[in-house]
Amino acid sequence: MPLLSSRQRNALRLARSFLAPYRWRALGALVALLFTAAITLSLGQGIRMLVDQGFVTQSVHLLDRAIGVFFVLVAGLAVGTFVRFYLVSWIGERFVADIRQRVFDHLIELHPGFYENNRASEIQSRLTADTTLLQTVIGSSLSMALRNTLMLIGGVGLMFVTNAKLTSIVVASLPLVIAPILLFGRRVRSLSRLSQDRVADVGSYVGETLGQIKTVQAYNHQAQDRQRFGATVEQAFDTARRRITQRSWLVSVVILLVLGAVGVMLWVGGMDVIAGRITAGELAAFVFYSLIVGMAFGTLSEVIGELQRAAGAAERIAELLQARSDIQPPACGLAKLPERVGGSIELEGVRFAYPSRPGQWAIDGIDLRVEAGETLALVGPSGAGKSTLFDLLLRFYDPQQGLIRIDGQPIALLDPADLRRSFALVSQNPALFFSSVEENIRYGRPDATDAEVEAAARAAHAHEFILRLPQGYRTHLGESGVGLSGGQRQRLAIARALLVDAPILLLDEATSALDAESEHLIQQALPGLMSGRTTLVIAHRLATVLNADRIAVIEHGRLVALGRHAELVVDSPLYARLAELQFGQAQDL
Repeated sequence: MPLLSSRQRNALRLARSFLAPYRWRALGALVALLFTAAITLSLGQGIRMLVDQGFVTQSVHLLDRAIGVFFVLVAGLAVGTFVRFYLVSWIGERFVADIRQRVFDHLIELHPGFYENNRASEIQSRLTADTTLLQTVIGSSLSMALRNTLMLIGGVGLMFVTNAKLTSIVVASLPLVIAPILLFGRRVRSLSRLSQDRVADVGSYVGETLGQIKTVQAYNHQAQDRQRFGATVEQAFDTARRRITQRSWLVSVVILLVLGAVGVMLWVGGMDVIAGRITAGELAAFVFYSLIVGMAFGTLSEVIGELQRAAGAAERIAELLQARSDIQPPACGLAKLPERVGGSIELEGVRFAYPSRPGQWAIDGIDLRVEAGETLALVGPSGAGKSTLFDLLLRFYDPQQGLIRIDGQPIALLDPADLRRSFALVSQNPALFFSSVEENIRYGRPDATDAEVEAAARAAHAHEFILRLPQGYRTHLGESGVGLSGGQRQRLAIARALLVDAPILLLDEATSALDAESEHLIQQALPGLMSGRTTLVIAHRLATVLNADRIAVIEHGRLVALGRHAELVVDSPLYARLAELQFGQAQDL
């Protein structure tokens, strides 16, 4: 049976790869660690000299010399400790900063399907809590483990040099000490990983509940949430309690066995001093080394628990870095779009099912062509597959069957970043970020000037309400735009899309959150905004449908009708019913 599992080997390789750029600092820390360990061990010989040459001989000169050597060793120990502590702490902080950056860079490139099966809040816990634990271990516990390992090895070696007979007593007790370390260490390792998972559950529940605090309070769900959160916390506590119990047994048993062996050794050594077989200085030095070895064992038994927890954290982070995006540029045959595409879109036999629902087609055999500059409205019942088409066009997912082309180029042959620069998206629930108004509008074009930002805001009829905010365009928004009305958030999202000035515009019910006045203003602006752009509109509003060049009616992932409003009212029973239910004007047009 291998000493390390594949996940543990992956975690070890991960740690090595992140430490490699700082190998010289790590080497410096190791040298400082060796230096301080050597000085600490040398103190035993200083104690021996102090007793045999200072106290026993009662010579002031020899006592002064022994004390002088002792202080030189202490000063060297202080300098070495400073260097070791600084370098090790620096490496720990740098390691965590690098790993957080690497994990975030990796996560932000993973396709949205990954987040269907992995909670964002749990991933956030891995990126924060697990990396903080790694920082603590690398910046402290790992140094302690290495230092005490050296002290243990060096202490045992000097014990043999000082008195082999007494050392044999200590060595004979080692198997009794190692056995509980192996026994309890395995249990601590498994419980450490489980404990990290339970802590992530706590963080996930907090993020989910506080992120929807208005809904929680609107439905008076606080009592149930307190109860569920309490249960989650208790599960985390119970796992931590079991881990702590195993670590407590480990530390207690090791201390009992080690100090018990030291007690036996002291009795034997004391008898040898009385009989004149060894000097008092040798016994004092041997006691010092015994205490060094005993403390090293005790510290190692404690640090092992931290190292086991860090191993679990490293495994969880390694799992994130090993996740691969299903959406990748092709390995060969990579195509490239021109600087600005014409905007024609073609779907040929497209069939798609979400990874979480593989047996249910969200898009079921759609054939559709949209000409450059055309405005196409997508209409259908909720869940018909309209928003899924946008996901496929943006290549958040790849269809299981069929082809999608932009200006004749199959999008599967394009780099996703090259493809997406041709689109501007305004979603039904606009995404605003915790930053200023102008930074949110600039999101797709960070280099846009203030004048361009203001022009986009004016075109989206957002300029007036922005000026009424406390700091205007520099007003910082709350998370997801908390504090703004739905219409205000939607107009900022439209301004962002306008600023990007992409040749293909995707409007996912972009006016659904607007009040009557705002909708009227946006509807007045939309024809000018759509001019010269290919526009796909998911619409439930009559005005948008009437302005479209064509309307595609979608049901159960299939294209069931295609034409203009007046034609579809007559030719498509589904559209006629939707028009009457949603617009209430089917018979008037």
